[in-house]
Amino acid sequence: MIELADYQFGLGARNRLAEAAQPGRDGALAALETFYYALNQQDLDVLTAVWTDDELVQLNNPLGGILRSRAAVADLYRKVFAGDLRLQVTFGDAATYWHADSVVFAGRETGSYQHPDRGEVPLTIRTTRIFSYDDGRWAQAHHHGSIDDPEALATYQHAVRG
Repeated sequence: MIELADYQFGLGARNRLAEAAQPGRDGALAALETFYYALNQQDLDVLTAVWTDDELVQLNNPLGGILRSRAAVADLYRKVFAGDLRLQVTFGDAATYWHADSVVFAGRETGSYQHPDRGEVPLTIRTTRIFSYDDGRWAQAHHHGSIDDPEALATYQHAVRG
């Protein structure tokens, strides 16, 4: 089943990691919301727990390129959280593709971050997140994010990498 939904998981997102153990939609949405809680609160432990622990977990994004493994994902976010970036995003405008034991959330992240030279900079990322239900919980197995505007992409990369 495919549906269009506007979840609006952002600064008000909650840590619902325990609820991610529920099979079905409620558990999948709890896992997604928990990811955005962890991202916006810079909670590396919770963010890491939302990912499947598999060497083929994959994150494709403008900062890290293609990364595989939960450890590599955690290392990237550790660097993001260690700086003065103060990244804040809200996920919404999502087409959601529901399957029995997996779900694809394809939407948009909007928000801002702190640039060392420019101050607060708006951010828009097209994003797709895939979660699967394995070992009694929903966990993220794949993420792809992209920034369409080349100047905005270069500015964001500079803010993170220096």
